[in-house]
Amino acid sequence: MAQLIVPAAVEGPVLTCSDGLSFWGGVDPETGRVIDAHHDQHGQLLTGCVVLMPTSRGSCTGSGVLLELTLNGNAPAALVFKEDEDILTLGAMIAGRMFERPLAVLRVPEREYEALSKVPYLRITETAVEGDGISLPLAPLSASDLNLTAGDRSLLSGARGPAAKFAMETLCAMAALQGADRLIDVTRVHIDGCIYASPANLRFAAAMAEMNAKVVVPTTMNAISVDYANWRSQKVPPEFGLPASQLADAYVRMGARPSFTCAPYHLDDKPLEGEDIGWSESNAVIYANSVLGARTAKHPDFLDLFIALTGRAPHAGVYLETNRAARRKIEVELPVGYDDALWPLLGWLAGQLSPDRIPALKGLEATAPSEDDLRALCAAFGTTSAAPMLHVAGITPEGNRPATDDADCVRITRADLARAWKGFNAGGGDVDLVSLGSPHFSLAETRKFAALMEGRRCHPAVSVIITLGRETLATARDQGLAARLEKAGVQLIPDICWCSISEPVFPPQARVLMTNSGKYAHYAPGLCGRDVRFGGLADCALAAQNGKAPADLPTWLK
Repeated sequence: MAQLIVPAAVEGPVLTCSDGLSFWGGVDPETGRVIDAHHDQHGQLLTGCVVLMPTSRGSCTGSGVLLELTLNGNAPAALVFKEDEDILTLGAMIAGRMFERPLAVLRVPEREYEALSKVPYLRITETAVEGDGISLPLAPLSASDLNLTAGDRSLLSGARGPAAKFAMETLCAMAALQGADRLIDVTRVHIDGCIYASPANLRFAAAMAEMNAKVVVPTTMNAISVDYANWRSQKVPPEFGLPASQLADAYVRMGARPSFTCAPYHLDDKPLEGEDIGWSESNAVIYANSVLGARTAKHPDFLDLFIALTGRAPHAGVYLETNRAARRKIEVELPVGYDDALWPLLGWLAGQLSPDRIPALKGLEATAPSEDDLRALCAAFGTTSAAPMLHVAGITPEGNRPATDDADCVRITRADLARAWKGFNAGGGDVDLVSLGSPHFSLAETRKFAALMEGRRCHPAVSVIITLGRETLATARDQGLAARLEKAGVQLIPDICWCSISEPVFPPQARVLMTNSGKYAHYAPGLCGRDVRFGGLADCALAAQNGKAPADLPTWLK
């Protein structure tokens, strides 16, 4: 039966998306216009529409973008999904529960979804969705069947204050949505909501801090939107730099560690295989599940804080053994002589081919990918798929786990890889910015790029910027790597990453950027409005030195 997840009496014209959409990086939070250059509704305005999409995809920060749209009056009237969806749903819950700005969210069976997509205008009440001769009853979301512990009930009663009470109430609602039977303990949390994607993120965090919210498990923080110690000297406008740093401060006041990295798996204390954790940030979630073998759902922004305040998460999704099996097998035609650009291309294509389910990649058994290769694979996969993990046969901890009985099989050919490469490259020509570190550069990548730039200098017309975690940067300085890179003209900037960078740290004069990141190649056109070129790390080093992007396919894709 169709379910009313977030109640609101609304109506509006229908806008149907054939594919899922990441609201972060895909929708302008100020206007509600679709800015994802790769999406079928690019350029469309979502404001006031009843938006139908199979599910969302991409960044956990989408919940914050939706909250901002509700607060500035540019949100859709309603969201209708036919598959499981958490990120935008949670943003709508917060809008209604905390700020009294209701936005209806529905989940309907596929046949009814197809019927609704053909209706030009829909009206939603608390009991039905209606339009053009269709009247579909709606069942309300209920958490009454959730098996709660005495500790859970104590938090719901307000025993640990209003912040923990609000957190537990929302966790229970999300657990009911996800079909969980109970909540489970998690050992650690990674907060994604510290990115200043919009004023809504600060309003939320400030409200929780005012309620004296305190984390109860070790909690790290994602990259923020400014270089915390240096944004003033970098001439970041105070109207952006101040609220961005205040947002970081709010989470630190709540007890989070100011790690400020989108790659928490680079920190010394990595999660262990089989460990239940509560991470946000799509690339980190996919890497934790896929490469480390830890267990975490792709928790939306805001829910990450609620998990940190309670130490509890819904027992659903890939926390469950049965839900970690692949439901699609992807056979990969491995090109001869490939370089490191293979992995982000593969991840991006695998996400396109498996937008709503966990895939298992086969045909890579003879490769020996580094941690950085696998990270690039996971990060690019997260831009095009809603799935929280993938498997690589013979490589990842669960790579040989049997697929489900109904799993189908698709294929990625060399021609597909070439097509993806061309999609990331509008052609050769001049490059005036090399963007590295999305996700944050590892120490190994920093060392490799230093070797590629040894004895050479950046072209005078090219800015070369590496974003990386502050702890990685400290080690790079201790080992002399930072000095070698800076001698070559490379900037190393901590705390921010390319997905949260802004002018003037992002060079305003840059018009064409080159990156080795499939994630940033996907998001950059919408986020910064620049042309993109893509290649492996050695290609990026050459572009740094000569200011040129390769005009043709790499040899291994010809």
